[in-house]
Amino acid sequence: MLMKKKSHTCLILSSMASLVLLMMVLYGSISRQQVGVSSLRQDYQLLGRPLYKLDLTWPKNPELFTGEVFGAAVNQYAGVVYVAQRGDNVPKVLVFTTDGEFLMAWNTTTLEMPHGIFLADAATSNPTVWITDVGSGPYGHSIKQYSPSGNLLQVLGTPGKAGSSLTPLQFDQPAEIFVHESGEMYIVDGDGGLNNRLIKLSKDQEVLWMHGEKGQGMAQFYIPHSVTVDNAQRVWVADRGNKRIQVFNSITGDWLGTWGSCFNEDAPYSVRLTPDKKYFVVVQLNTNQISLLDAPPVGLIGQCRVVSVIQLADEVKPHLVDLDLKTGALYVAEIGAQQAQKFTPFSLGENFL
Repeated sequence: MLMKKKSHTCLILSSMASLVLLMMVLYGSISRQQVGVSSLRQDYQLLGRPLYKLDLTWPKNPELFTGEVFGAAVNQYAGVVYVAQRGDNVPKVLVFTTDGEFLMAWNTTTLEMPHGIFLADAATSNPTVWITDVGSGPYGHSIKQYSPSGNLLQVLGTPGKAGSSLTPLQFDQPAEIFVHESGEMYIVDGDGGLNNRLIKLSKDQEVLWMHGEKGQGMAQFYIPHSVTVDNAQRVWVADRGNKRIQVFNSITGDWLGTWGSCFNEDAPYSVRLTPDKKYFVVVQLNTNQISLLDAPPVGLIGQCRVVSVIQLADEVKPHLVDLDLKTGALYVAEIGAQQAQKFTPFSLGENFL
């Protein structure tokens, strides 16, 4: 009888040990799976006030990114996102819906090295896409306007010829263009080329004013890289080489102020304004950060103040950004990761328009 009890006890203990071993194996497998998923979700960290979260479902086919992704532009009315990429034998522009569906690729031969990309006239029946081209070939050193399907409509500058002339208009590695709803254009010309200029053109493409001196003083630039205009007649320029943002009156071109204290570690590469006009979104490529800065009230520039930071993984290299002015969603072009990513505001349920 005692032997039977001992045998029964050993059987129970053996079964329990097997069960524990099985649970450990299963737990290890599940843990490894969770780590895999977690590592995807932990490609970024939120510092300060949490304002944005990564949308892992966008786009639905990330394998379509086959080059270095330099820029993104959003048509909030059509729900379409244009992504510019570089590389040999790759489509220079990929078009997605804001839900992540792939629509088309532009296989145009008129683009060499796209840099900045901007969606103009979004509210009209004829929206267009503007792209700055910093290539050195026969199509480079120019700014091109395309239809939504990729048909070339017009060219600003003298394709294939770098220069500083205003008549005829010439560029040397133009970094970005911002087209105001009035049709007026703001161009930062000089992604490491000969020029360091901020140019304002009329809707008829006549030069209205310009700042074009290289240096560290007021209204001087060293690699002006991004430009945006707010609704208070202020032009904000990411003066990359000087690690600052400079501000100008959009009507007169007068210098209004500068922000520099937020950029001690790395320069601003991209500057955009959220649709609620509360924050500036600023990208810093080398520190892999996207910062949201308080937008100052009308009549005041003051000092910059960082409210929130999206810290991306090492070597992601965020370059330029754009925002959906309807939902507030943020699209980030990443050179190092060779992809574009979508971040949505935590208050996405409330439209900005």
